[in-house]
Amino acid sequence: MRPALGPKEKLSRRVGQNLFLKGERSYSQKHAMIRNPAPPGFHGKRRKFNVSDYGSHLLEKQKVRFGYNIPERQLEKYFKEASKAIGNTAQALYQKLETRLDNVVFRSGLAISRTIARQIVSHGHIAVNGKRNNLPSCAVKKGDMVSIYERSKNSPLFKDLGNHLKRYTPPGWIEMDKDKFVAKVVGSPNLEEVQDAPNLQFVVEYYSR
Repeated sequence: MRPALGPKEKLSRRVGQNLFLKGERSYSQKHAMIRNPAPPGFHGKRRKFNVSDYGSHLLEKQKVRFGYNIPERQLEKYFKEASKAIGNTAQALYQKLETRLDNVVFRSGLAISRTIARQIVSHGHIAVNGKRNNLPSCAVKKGDMVSIYERSKNSPLFKDLGNHLKRYTPPGWIEMDKDKFVAKVVGSPNLEEVQDAPNLQFVVEYYSR
C-alpha cells in the first residue's frame, strides 16, 4: 500500500487533527482544521457516534500513518521491529518513525512539511554525511550529518529556506546550523518530551490484537 494520496487537508479533517501536510498553509488561519474541522463528506458536520476501543486504536494508527506519510506495510514493519526491542515498545516505535531521513529533514527545518521532505529526499537533494541519499525511509543515527546535497544548494526549492529557519526551532535531539543548512543528530527522540504526540500505545495495541 502506498502513502496516502489525495487532498492533504481532508486527511487532517478525517482524523480530526492537523497533520501539518500542507507546508506554510498548515500554520496559517487558512488551514481546513480552522476553517472547517468537521469530517469530510456531505454528512460530516452531523456525524455523532460512539467510537469503540477498536475504532479509537484504528484512528490513532491512521493519524500516525498519514502524519508520517508512510504506507501501512512500513508502519507494521516498524511495529514488529519495535516489539522485539528491550523496553517500551511505543518509545521504540516512536524512535523508528522519528529517525527516518524524511522526518529528520522535516524536524531539522530543511523542509516545511513531511510531504515536501519526502519529495526532496526522493529527488536526490539531500546528503547524509556528505553522500547523496534518496531513500526517505533511511534510518539516521546519532552523529549523522544531514544537509542539502552540494549540487542542489542553488535550487529554487531552497530559496526561502533561510527565512523559514529563522522562525523555526528544531527539537533538542537535532542540532541545526542555520547558516550552513546542516543538521546533526545529537540525541534520541523521546516520546515523553513531546506535546501533542500521537498515542502510540494505541497503535501498539492495534497491531497486538
